[in-house]
Amino acid sequence: MAGTDRLRQITDALREGAERSVAELSALTGASEMTIRRDLDALADQGILERYRGGARGLLLRGQEPPFVLRAQESMDAKRRIAAEVATLITDGESVVLDSGTTCLEVARALRERRLTLMPLSLHAANEVTGAPQLTLLLPGGQPRPGELALTGPLTEASLAALRFDTAVIGCCGLSAADGLTAYDLADAAVKRAAIASSRRVIAVADGAKLTRSALAFVTPATALHCVVTDHDAPQDPVLELTAVGVTVRRA
Repeated sequence: MAGTDRLRQITDALREGAERSVAELSALTGASEMTIRRDLDALADQGILERYRGGARGLLLRGQEPPFVLRAQESMDAKRRIAAEVATLITDGESVVLDSGTTCLEVARALRERRLTLMPLSLHAANEVTGAPQLTLLLPGGQPRPGELALTGPLTEASLAALRFDTAVIGCCGLSAADGLTAYDLADAAVKRAAIASSRRVIAVADGAKLTRSALAFVTPATALHCVVTDHDAPQDPVLELTAVGVTVRRA
């Protein structure tokens, strides 16, 4: 079993505060107990579980976001197609604020060789574009969330309030015409709102599965979005509903 698949299986087994021993998880995944211990240590570092002697207890509850290390390996082809489409919508010379998340990390990779001013809102994306020859990199202040490395808090929000961007590229955990753009984390939602408020144009990126979800923290109504870029497998009804409220939807 691939490492990311095994981590996903462990995370699912430990949801809702469940407890499992190392031996149980070894039998579940087919991995050695030594490998399971390493996996548990890695997930504990991201706040996904709590280790105890001989096992672990899950800390990820219903409605919480799966860990970055797992999401980064999901729907990779779709995320790359979305990122390539976003790159066609951005003109050289623009100033762009780039949200955190795994799809936005692919956007950072797609923009790395472009002549832009870019402010990434995660350390993952900042690391990806550091040293790019034509790109002017701006870094906000803030506190990185463990694992996610998304920058949040008053320093991040103040950095955004001090600037005006041509385009904001915003990720999400859920998006619909009825509920708008939503996020799992309240602090992350506040940063998204600040990025949107500081930008003339807002492009939301979301794989098709997110068009059928709604998360806890409201960010902005769908009508505040100028464009949504999703994948070609996105369900038709949510796309039509977004189009009906005036949002341009592009499939990649």
